[in-house]
Amino acid sequence: MSIFERYLTLWVALCMVAGVALGLLFPGVVDTVRALEFGQGSQINLLIMVLIWFMVYPMMLKIDFTSIKDAGRQPKGLLVTLFVNWLVKPFSMAALGFVFFKLVFSPWIPVDLANQYLAGSIILAAAPCTAMVFVWSYLVKGNPAYTLMQVAINDLVMLVLFVPIITLLVGGASSLSVPFEVLLYSVIAFIVIPLVAGALSRVALLRLKGKEWFERTYLGFWSPVTMMALLATLVLIFAFQAHNMTANWLHVGLIAIPITIQVYFNSSLTYLFMKWLKVPHNIAAPGALIGASNFFELAVATAIALFGADSGAALATVVGVLVEVPVMLSVCSVCNRSKAWYGSEG
Repeated sequence: MSIFERYLTLWVALCMVAGVALGLLFPGVVDTVRALEFGQGSQINLLIMVLIWFMVYPMMLKIDFTSIKDAGRQPKGLLVTLFVNWLVKPFSMAALGFVFFKLVFSPWIPVDLANQYLAGSIILAAAPCTAMVFVWSYLVKGNPAYTLMQVAINDLVMLVLFVPIITLLVGGASSLSVPFEVLLYSVIAFIVIPLVAGALSRVALLRLKGKEWFERTYLGFWSPVTMMALLATLVLIFAFQAHNMTANWLHVGLIAIPITIQVYFNSSLTYLFMKWLKVPHNIAAPGALIGASNFFELAVATAIALFGADSGAALATVVGVLVEVPVMLSVCSVCNRSKAWYGSEG
């Protein structure tokens, strides 16, 4: 785990401070950057779009889609992962978000912002994690080949289910209008294109340069670029959100509560399902982590495209980044400490 990944929460907090300060001290500069849209009225900020590309493309380089051929060897773990990721996780987040944002937090959060926060949390939950899963799998001594296969299949399922699930849940739970074309374009721009570009780059470069050069040199080049792009994106988003955050600073802590609960709920559910089905621990533990963590880069990009970089939905997805590392590290710790109780080989 690199120093950036290990202290991601700290970097996000520093980006929050830097972004808010930038927005308050230099509002004219921030307004100029905010106006740089990819097409009039698209709500896709041009600079953020470029930064998102620098985040998503390198992640897709790590995915070996040829691993899908091994899916039939251990079907139980894969089926549990897919069930939790697509039939439980987004719906449980919609339910938790509705209860907290619309009911429990109603004295502190106005209705319009509650809908925005609910929409953002649903978008976050509907995007299963891609890159960071490999870090979590390593920390729990997971089966790397199986983890790779699970991530590859999840990414392909995401192409089909991401749009309809968000359309259904955001429109139903938050009462916000979800422009289908904008959502579809977001999936094409932030999933399909970088996925294809990453897959083609991987195949071509492995053939031309070999595995060692590809993993050490090419992926090594992109790793710091990805993290810097993430941090720069967060600075911009918090700059766009500066006035909202200073007026509603309590909201950041409130947003974190249902997001944290759903992480522990989904990881526990996956882990217990795996034990019930007698899945080996080195498959069950990474599966629990896949079922809990989020592809927050995609979630941030989608929330921005749908509702704007200064929206409550975008803020909710960024809070997901803020809680991701400490919460997931605690899940890793539980998986490692419970291996003997789990009673499975591997």
